Amino acid sequence: MAPLEPYTYIQCPCSDFSPLGQPADASSPTSAEEEEEEHTFDPRAPRSNFGLYPLEYLLYCEDCHQIRCPRCVAEEIVTYYCPSCLFEVPSSNLKSEGNRCTRSCFQCPICIGPLSVTSLESAPPDPNLLSPDQGGIPHTTYCLTCSYCNWSSTEIGIRFDKPNSIHAQLAKIRNGGETRLTAKERKERRKELSSHRGGGHAAAVAAAAAAAAASEEAEVVDLETQFANLKSFYNRQLADPNASENSLSTLGDLGFSSPSSLSRIMNLYTGGRLNDTRTKSRLGIMREAYTPSEGLLVANLDESDAIAKLHQTTLEDTSSMDQLMAQPPNLGEPQLHGEACFASSLRPIPYLLRTKRSKRCPVCRHIISKPEAKIQNTRFRIRLVAGSYMPSISIKRLSLPGANGSSSSLVAGDFLEPFKPVHFVLTFKNPIFEPLKVTLGTPAKTPGRFPSKVTVLCPTFDIDANTDVWDEALKDNDRESSVRNTDGSGSSSRRQRAGTVGESGQFQVEAGKVWGRGRNWVSIVVEVVPASLQLRNKDDVLKEDEDILEIPMFVRIEWEVEGGGDDDVSGQSAAGRSGAGTGEQKEKRELAYWCVLGLGRIKQ
Repeated sequence: MAPLEPYTYIQCPCSDFSPLGQPADASSPTSAEEEEEEHTFDPRAPRSNFGLYPLEYLLYCEDCHQIRCPRCVAEEIVTYYCPSCLFEVPSSNLKSEGNRCTRSCFQCPICIGPLSVTSLESAPPDPNLLSPDQGGIPHTTYCLTCSYCNWSSTEIGIRFDKPNSIHAQLAKIRNGGETRLTAKERKERRKELSSHRGGGHAAAVAAAAAAAAASEEAEVVDLETQFANLKSFYNRQLADPNASENSLSTLGDLGFSSPSSLSRIMNLYTGGRLNDTRTKSRLGIMREAYTPSEGLLVANLDESDAIAKLHQTTLEDTSSMDQLMAQPPNLGEPQLHGEACFASSLRPIPYLLRTKRSKRCPVCRHIISKPEAKIQNTRFRIRLVAGSYMPSISIKRLSLPGANGSSSSLVAGDFLEPFKPVHFVLTFKNPIFEPLKVTLGTPAKTPGRFPSKVTVLCPTFDIDANTDVWDEALKDNDRESSVRNTDGSGSSSRRQRAGTVGESGQFQVEAGKVWGRGRNWVSIVVEVVPASLQLRNKDDVLKEDEDILEIPMFVRIEWEVEGGGDDDVSGQSAAGRSGAGTGEQKEKRELAYWCVLGLGRIKQ
C-alpha cells in the first residue's frame, strides 16, 4: 500500500449533534468526563463522514461569523440554461415545455454524446417529372448524427425537412417516419367530433362516432396523449357530477364513488342530513373511461413479437438499462409504456437544463455566493470563501539534523514506525489584514482502537497581519539596518528554528516556541508517537483506513476589527472590556472549529 500524503479537513458546525433539553447532571461523578468525551471530536465516527471538508469547499458568513458547507446553505435558482447552446430559458416555460431544451440540442441515445444536424441530399426519382420552377434542384433533408459512435437518426427512420426547430419536428414523427398527432391536434379533432354529434341525422352521427372510435383504437397512443385525454375526461366528470350514464358500478344512494363524497361525509359533523332528497338528487357517480379519446389504454401483454424479434437479432441490437433510464418517458416506444427494448426504438434525447444558483446563510439569510446572471460569464458577484477569512493549515514531516548543526530538512510522506516519535511542522497562514491569536487543543491520545500520543509543542501563538509584500520588504530592510547598528550582524531572527542540541548530540525542538515565522505565517511543531497495529485477538480484522493516523485538533482564532455602522455598540463594549484607553473602537471576534490532520499511514 502506498504511503499517504498529509492532509487537512475542517468540520462544519452544522454536523454537531447537541441533545437539546437534556442537560448533564452536575451531581453525577461521571458527568464531567462524559461531557468532555462528547465534546471531543472523533474523526472515525460514522457521522464525521458528513461534516469534514477541505478548506476549498467551505464558505463563510460575514454576519454570523460561521463556516458554511455545501450541505447547510440555502440555494436559490438564478437562471435556467441549456449546457449545449447556452440559451437562457425563462422559468415560465418550464411547466409547459419541461425541464429540457426545446431547440436543436440532442444527445445520442447510444453513447449520450452530442448530436449534430447533417444534410442529406437525395436526387428525385425522375427529373422529367419536376416542374419548371424547381429547376432540377434535389430535395434536401436533414438528420442527427453522432461523431463518437456514428449513430444516425436515419437508422430509426427519422429525417427532418428543416435544419432548425428539430425538437418541434421530432415531436410529430414516430420511429419509422410515421407522423404523430400532437395533443393540440387531438383536441381539435375531439371538438370537431363533438360538433358533429350535436346536429344532423342520428344514423350519420353514430356512423361518424364509430369510425372515429375505430381510428383511435387502431392508432397507438403515447403516454403524454393518454394522460391528456384522461385528465380532460375526469375534468368533465368533476364538472358534471350527475353524469352517471353507462356507469360500470353503483354503490347505492350513498354514492361513495362520487367526487363530492368527502364533502358529504364532512356534512355529517356539520349538521347535514343524509336522508335529504335534494342531496340525493345531486349525487353523481363517476364512470370509467371507455375509448382511447377518454384515456383508455389497454395493456398489451402479448410479447410473442418481441421474442421472435430477439431470435433474429443480436445482443448489440437491444438497449441497455442505462439507455432506458436516459430515455424520457414521453419519447420512448408508446406501446411499451416508455421502455424501448430494442435499439431501433430509442430516440434522440433532449439536453437537460442546468441552473445557476446563489447560496444564502440558513440562519441570517445573508448571500454568501451569487454568480453572474449571464450564461457565458463564469465569474461571481459575491463569493465569500472560507479561505479568505480563516487561516490555512499545511503539514510537512520534519527530520531533525544531527549535532553538526546542519540545517533541518522536510521529507515527503512515508510510513510511520510504531512507538517511534515523529515530528511534523504545521504552518498557519493568515489571509486577513488583522493579526490573529491562535489557540490549539488536541487530546493526549487519538480516539480509536489504536490510540497514538500527540503533543503540540506551542499551543498558543500569534500570526501577523497579511500586509503588502513591498511593505514587508521595507520593514525587513529597516529591521536589518537596526540590527547592524547594534551588534554588527545582518542576520534576521524572524526565521530562526527554535531548537537546541541535547546531551545525546541530536537536535531537539523546544516547547513553547514557534518553529518559524514569516510575513503572515507561523510554523509550529507537533510530536506524535504512533501506536502499534497489532491485534489482540486473531479473529479481529483491521478495518479500512484504520492504519491512517488522524489527529482531531480544536482551533480557536481571535482578532480585533474596527467597529462601525450597526456594530458601534458592540465595538464600544468590546473596547471597554479590553480596557484600551486609546480612543479607538475595536470589536473582538473569534472563530472556533474542529479540524482533522491526516499525518500518514502507520507501518503494520
